[in-house]
Amino acid sequence: MSATPPPAQRHPRRPLWPILAGIAVLVVIAVVVVVIAGGGSSSSSSGSSKPAALPPLYPHRAGPETMFTAGSVGADTPAALDTLKALGVNRVHVYLHWADIAPDPSSKTKPAFDASNPGAYPAAGWALYDALDRNLAARHMGIDLDLVPPPPLWAQGKGAPPSKQPQPEWKPSAAEFGRFIHAVGVRYSGHYTPPGPSTPLPRVSFWSIWNEPDLGTQLAPEAIDNHQVEVAPRLYRGLVDAAWSAFTATGHGHDTILIGEIAPAGVLAGVGNFNQMQPLRFLRALYCVGADYQPLRGSAATLRGCPATAAGSARFAAAHPGLFHASGFADHPYPQGLAPNVATPNEPDYAELAAIGKLEHVLDTMQRVYGSSTAFPIWSTEFGYQTTPPDVEAGTVTPAKAAYYLNWAEYLTWLDPRLRSYDQYLLQDPPGPDFDSGLETAAGMPKPGYYAFQLPLYLPVTSTAAGHPLDVWGCIRPAPEAHRLTHSTQFAQIQYSAGQGGAFRTVSRVAITGKHGYFEVHQTFPGSGAVRLAWTPRHGPTQFSRTVDITLR
Repeated sequence: MSATPPPAQRHPRRPLWPILAGIAVLVVIAVVVVVIAGGGSSSSSSGSSKPAALPPLYPHRAGPETMFTAGSVGADTPAALDTLKALGVNRVHVYLHWADIAPDPSSKTKPAFDASNPGAYPAAGWALYDALDRNLAARHMGIDLDLVPPPPLWAQGKGAPPSKQPQPEWKPSAAEFGRFIHAVGVRYSGHYTPPGPSTPLPRVSFWSIWNEPDLGTQLAPEAIDNHQVEVAPRLYRGLVDAAWSAFTATGHGHDTILIGEIAPAGVLAGVGNFNQMQPLRFLRALYCVGADYQPLRGSAATLRGCPATAAGSARFAAAHPGLFHASGFADHPYPQGLAPNVATPNEPDYAELAAIGKLEHVLDTMQRVYGSSTAFPIWSTEFGYQTTPPDVEAGTVTPAKAAYYLNWAEYLTWLDPRLRSYDQYLLQDPPGPDFDSGLETAAGMPKPGYYAFQLPLYLPVTSTAAGHPLDVWGCIRPAPEAHRLTHSTQFAQIQYSAGQGGAFRTVSRVAITGKHGYFEVHQTFPGSGAVRLAWTPRHGPTQFSRTVDITLR
C-alpha cells in the first residue's frame, strides 16, 4: 500500500437480513444506549472553557485479539494472507463448508463411504483448506475453523417443503454432522499426512460450530405452529452435541471451541421456516427456558425437545456438555448502519454490539439456571459496516463514516474485557453492490476503513479547555509481530496539525508494550487542529491512521 496518508475525515456474501429494510428510518428515532459518547464530534458544550471529563485510563489493558473473516476460502490467497499479516491480524476465521468436502453433495442418497475417515472424502474438497492451514501456520497466524452449512443434500431431514431449489439446511442429521467433524478432527490433529505431502498438516486447535443458526437459510425450520414453537434451537442443540462428542473423540476436547455464531437480529412474527429468529429468543429455546428464564415445563418443553420435569432439568447440563463447557460464545454483532453504541429501537432480543452487555447477562443467567458458574467469553467473528456507494442496501453508511464507526466499535470492544476478539468481515468488496463491508473496493483500492483498520484511532472526547489533555486511544496492530522479529520496542507517534492543510508533527511517542498493540494515554495538544497516528515499520513506508479533528477553547 502507498505511504500516502488518508485524507482528513471530518466524521460527516450474504444477503442483508430482511427485517432491517427500514433501519435507516429507525436511526432517526433510535433509542441510544450510551456506552461512550462522542468519538469524533465534540461532546462538550460550545463556548465553555471548562475542561472535558476524561474517561478512566486503562493503559495496560491487553484488549482483544484481531480476527479477520475473509469470506469464502477462495479469497484467502497467499497474497491476501500477506496483506492480513502486514496489517497485524492474529487469526483468520475460515468457513469450512460441509458440502465442499462431502462426496456427491447434491445427491439425496448418501454414497457408500466411511464419513468419519478423512481419507474417504474426495481429495479435491480438502485442497483449499489444507493449503490455508499450511499457509497460516507458515505466517505464524492462527485459524478459527468454522464448520458451517450447507450440508450435503443426503444429510437433509424429512419433511422439507416443496421447492425448486435444494434445501439441505432442512433438519440436517446431527449424526452425519458428527461423522463429518470426526473426519475433520482427525485430518487437522497435527498427525495426519494426506497422500502426496511428506509432512503432517498443522494442527488446528480453534473451532466454531455452524454459522448463524438463528437464520433459516442456515438451519431450518426456524419455527412452526404459526411461528410460536422454536425448532432451529433444538436442531442446533443436537448439532453441538454431535460436534462436542466428535471433537472429544479426536483429541480436540481441550481446544478452543466456540458455540453460537449467531446473527444479531431477527423477527418476532413471520419467522416461519426460513426467516430469521431474534437471537436471544433463539438462545432461550436452546437452553430450554421461557421468557421468565425459568426452565420450560410440560408441553412447552416437549415441543422444543426440552426436559419437561425438574428431574430432567437436573440432567440437562450433563446431557449437553457443549452448551456449558464450550470455550466461548461467538456473536456477529453488526450494528447495520447504526452508531456502535446505539441499540436497534424496540428490539430487546437483539445481540448487536450495543447489546453485548445484555447478551452476556442472558448467557450468564441461563448458566445459573442449571447450577453452572460458566461465564462465556464473547468472540466477535463477523463484523463490519457496509458502505455506499456502491452498496444500495439499507443499513449502509458512507466510507468515511464507516471508518469512524469502525474505530469507535473497536474502542468499545477493547473496553469490555469479556470481548476476546475484534473482527473485520471482508478484505475486499465483492463485485457489484453486495455487502460491501470490505477494507478495499472490488478493484482493490483502499477505502477509508483500510486506514482505520491499519492503525485504529479514537478520541472519546474531542473538545476541551486549552491546556488540558484529551484521551487518545489507538492500536499499532502490527507492532507486536514487529517486536517479535526485531526485538526492538515499537512506538506509536501521536501527530498534530494546526489544520487547514498544515504539516503534521509528532507531539508524543508511546511505547507499545501490550500483546495486541493497544495503547491509551492522556495527551495535551497546542491548540485546535487535527490528530493522527503514525508508525514506521522496519521495511516499508510510514503508515498513518485516519485523522480526527480536535477543538481547544
